Amino acid sequence: MLGSSLACLLLRFITSGLATPLHTLAEGVGPIQGVVVEVVFTFTLLFVICATILDLRMPAPGFGPLHTGLLVGANTVEGGAITGASMNPAMSFGPTLATGVWTHHWVYWVGPLASGPFAVVAYELLFMNAAGAHQPLLQEGDADAHVDVARSDRSP
Repeated sequence: MLGSSLACLLLRFITSGLATPLHTLAEGVGPIQGVVVEVVFTFTLLFVICATILDLRMPAPGFGPLHTGLLVGANTVEGGAITGASMNPAMSFGPTLATGVWTHHWVYWVGPLASGPFAVVAYELLFMNAAGAHQPLLQEGDADAHVDVARSDRSP
């Protein structure tokens, strides 16, 4: 949020106070509709991140950032005219702070913060736990034991 705020304040200063673009609801779109749109876009974004970047079983490793970028582009094309397709409260906070226009700003917090954890939990329950994909993280002392087991497997 600090980066977004400083960038927008700097932009406002450099442009001598010209209008800073900010996320706003389109005419005819109510705040509840805006929240629903932001919930859907943030859910899909985090679900794709879980599936393509965080899940180590990804069939084509290395393509996660491409898939994520394509989804962000698609969400922006679809929702840009409706809510601005923020998908991230920090992205909306900087321009709002710089302009001082706080109308319906809460939409850009409630939507992503409500759907983000839900997307991660949904992916965990639907795909990670069902497939037994979770492996416990090694603790500091366990790393040595893991190396010893791996060495003993290779010895003749």
